[in-house]
Amino acid sequence: MRRVFGTVRARAALGATAVVAAALIAAGVAVLMVLSGNLRDQADLQSQVAAREVAGQVATGAPYGRLDLPDGDEHPVQVVSEDGALRAASEDLQAVTGTGTADVKPGGAASRPPEDDDGDEDEEDAPHSGEVSSDEGETRGGTATVEGEKQEYRFASVEATTPRGETVTVHAGSPLATEQGAVGEVRMAMLIGLPPLLLVVAGVTWLVTRRALRPVEGIRGEMAAITASTDLSRRVPEPDSRDEVARLARTTNETLAALETSVERQRRFVADASHELRSPIASLRTQLEVGVAHPELLDVEGAVEDTVRLQQLAADLLLLARLDAGERPREGGTVELAALVREELAQRAGGPVRLRAEAVESPLDVAGSRSQLARVLGNLLDNGRRHAATEVTVSLRTEGGWAVLGVADDGSGVPEEQRERIFERFVRLDDARSRDDGGAGLGLAIARDVAERHGGTLTVRRSAAGGALFELRLPAG
Repeated sequence: MRRVFGTVRARAALGATAVVAAALIAAGVAVLMVLSGNLRDQADLQSQVAAREVAGQVATGAPYGRLDLPDGDEHPVQVVSEDGALRAASEDLQAVTGTGTADVKPGGAASRPPEDDDGDEDEEDAPHSGEVSSDEGETRGGTATVEGEKQEYRFASVEATTPRGETVTVHAGSPLATEQGAVGEVRMAMLIGLPPLLLVVAGVTWLVTRRALRPVEGIRGEMAAITASTDLSRRVPEPDSRDEVARLARTTNETLAALETSVERQRRFVADASHELRSPIASLRTQLEVGVAHPELLDVEGAVEDTVRLQQLAADLLLLARLDAGERPREGGTVELAALVREELAQRAGGPVRLRAEAVESPLDVAGSRSQLARVLGNLLDNGRRHAATEVTVSLRTEGGWAVLGVADDGSGVPEEQRERIFERFVRLDDARSRDDGGAGLGLAIARDVAERHGGTLTVRRSAAGGALFELRLPAG
């Protein structure tokens, strides 16, 4: 059970059902309130009409005992004087509340206006006609018992003045049974219809969510299969839609492609590193074994060269490993490139190939690691000296917010179709060259990685002398 309700489909269905239930309950309460208010207003209007009808009879001088009062169960009526005496009431009214007096039977002469001995009103003292108050009067709730049945009513109170000048208040009620019945029926209909509607909402949400998440389940299953098989060449299915699930599938495939490339690159790196390390280690071991057996045959200089080469290769591999791990130069460091060029050229002075600086702009600062940038420049100079015929030229300038360091040689250059390949690891285009002269093929790969970690680029093109021109671009300043 916990597993079922822990799924996205179940949570979505429960959430949608709860939201719809809350909305329907709020809407139902509002509808009931509006309906109840409208029906109550109708009851108030009916009671006002009934009260004014009786008040009109009083104003015309009709005796209290002869008033034409409506049936008590429809509109119970009381006529009350200013001193609280009951002048008239509906015949079948047995009890009442909410009108200001609980009397239901008028008593004695108080219920009749004063009359002459002949039973006629005193014409001299009486005005020609009474009047009914133009105010709407007060309306309030109460109860009335008619023929033994007690119900709730809305009572309207209207003042009227008799032709003799007596002011009375007419209380007339209108029953709320209709309003209560209508509200009860609507409430019952809502209570009966709400559960099936919520079940429909939950079911539809479950089905729609299940359909929407079906591609996600396909992605999950394929990822599980890839994990079990370790076959990174496989890809998850991509839906034809353009929604979030399709974007998730595309992003997952892009991640798998990047991961496959990284793993393949790592495998090649390990294989190439093992191959490159095997030669100097085997050569050094052979020389040491010969030296142990025949000390007079030990080639000390060769052993030292193999050791140095092994040390350089190990340092290159360690630097590449750090770069692959995402190592970046420390923030706040500044390198003056002109001074760095002079230092690297001074360290490599002499030899059959001439190294010279040309058009070096100074000072020119860049942010980064001095040791890593020195490694880049040193690798470019060593590469140029290996391939140059007579000369390697270094230039330094600014160009649109970039510091541009160029290393050019007058050798045979790099074929255009090979200009990106030379930056791959353990790549040497001159395969006929001996390993001792050509290096391990890591220098240019290290140089480009360091350039990219410093926010720059390293490219190669044809130089003016016909050889190769390597350009290192770094953000100036």
